[in-house]
Amino acid sequence: MTTKNQSDTHTPPAKRTPIQIAALLYGIVFLLVGIAGFIPGVTQNLGDLQFAGHEGHAMLLGVFHVSILHNIVHLLFGVAGIALARTPGSARQYLLWGGIIYLGLFLYGLFIDYDSAANFVPLSDANNWLHLGLGATMVGLSFLPRPKRTARETSGPVVTG
Repeated sequence: MTTKNQSDTHTPPAKRTPIQIAALLYGIVFLLVGIAGFIPGVTQNLGDLQFAGHEGHAMLLGVFHVSILHNIVHLLFGVAGIALARTPGSARQYLLWGGIIYLGLFLYGLFIDYDSAANFVPLSDANNWLHLGLGATMVGLSFLPRPKRTARETSGPVVTG
């Protein structure tokens, strides 16, 4: 009877693929932006932060209109990005669908009146350009090539005997 020692059963951690790294980075940035939206100084006029709508004048970095809802969405996108970066397939889906959502938000921002009730996010020209950039880069990164499989990964189980 043979026994395996501890070093024989240890498998090294898998190396992250470029698409996993991209999803993780987007997740971290979204999480940080969501947190920053609640920090005085980083967000100007924080006392005027509204749950939703365009009536508030809170501005992240003095440029981007934010609301509590907007910040929560950033936090959720951040948590999703970090969680979905665990596998290449889920990272790809996060980047693709997250990018599509941001491109949709960009288009929505083009057609609504910023002073109307339809501007519940809230959106502005700066937010729209950022959403376009985020959407385009996320969708683009979702098409990163899949890593090539090694001969060992593509072959069936090794049978000895």
